[in-house]
Amino acid sequence: MRLVIIGAGFAGMYAALSAARLRDIKGVSSSDLEIMLVSPEPTLVVRPRLYEPNPEALTAPLEDVLDAIDVVYVQGRAETIDAACRSVVIVTPDGERTSLNYDRLVVASGSRLFRPNISGLSEHTFSVDQLDDAIALDRHLRSLASRPASQARNTVVVAGAGFTGIEVATEMPMRLRAVLGKNATVRVIMVERNDTVAPDMGPDARPVIEDAVQKLGVEVRTGVGVAAVDKDGVTLSNGERIPSATVIWAAGIRAAPLTQQIPGKRDNFGRLIVDRELRVTGVPGVFATGDAAKAACDDDGNYALMSCQHATRMGAFAGNNAAAELLGVAPIPYHQKAYVTCLDLGEAGALFTRGWDRKIEHVGAAA
Repeated sequence: MRLVIIGAGFAGMYAALSAARLRDIKGVSSSDLEIMLVSPEPTLVVRPRLYEPNPEALTAPLEDVLDAIDVVYVQGRAETIDAACRSVVIVTPDGERTSLNYDRLVVASGSRLFRPNISGLSEHTFSVDQLDDAIALDRHLRSLASRPASQARNTVVVAGAGFTGIEVATEMPMRLRAVLGKNATVRVIMVERNDTVAPDMGPDARPVIEDAVQKLGVEVRTGVGVAAVDKDGVTLSNGERIPSATVIWAAGIRAAPLTQQIPGKRDNFGRLIVDRELRVTGVPGVFATGDAAKAACDDDGNYALMSCQHATRMGAFAGNNAAAELLGVAPIPYHQKAYVTCLDLGEAGALFTRGWDRKIEHVGAAA
């Protein structure tokens, strides 16, 4: 029997750990139940912190972990999934294609930044979506010191005022001054299509965020979007022109395109609809987890968010349940009633809330 897991993020890693744990508890050998994890690199990227300096350090090697639990690592990129034949085609680093058959599949392929068709966006913006993106941004910021002083050089525009956009924007004044000098006049502008920053945070937490943004000198443009980007700056939908050498796109994510190959229902974010055991509805043998899945957390109408907080626990349930089906063990329904928000606000500290109503517990340095 073979269980294949696609992805080495938080969900994929925990799926492998959980499946191997159940196999060990049941006294089944790795030859009787082979667990394989597929990803381009045997590395966990601490993606929620990629807005920080030196993103190269925000990784952890996984090979020793996988070896210790008898999980086979397959280096490559999952290119196609044939759910009817229960096979996955893997493209290796040297470009060769190989096919893996599976008895159960866990799709933990994560998510990607959503980039709409805006003029110049793909050519002239940075992001903190993937490790390579964050490294490119970090190098760019460091290179600003070698450029002639100008308003554009000293200005960063962040498109998006959700969780990621806020963390990027509040980190930028400190990062810019570290490069340009502590007395440099820097300008950070956050642009949000909605009428408020942090539109999902609610009326209690939002004033804390707005106060932190104001203290840091971050300017906010709400109710407008980015109309065009070029090498010299940004044009907003209201016609305002902002000269900037650094435009960072942080306006939403979608499930990785691989989920489109599973013949199941999806939500507006491209996530596969799963049942309480994290099986993809109507697709035998396939489980989805992490950012690739829309899963109910409880019986109160709350669904897992696209975050590592939910991915770790979802991954553990998906890996356990996929292995459980092969071993003839009862699956365990996924549940995750606890929910907290940890929002980094740069030199202004942080915000810590608990519960789906985001009750504030700590702010500033304590958070």
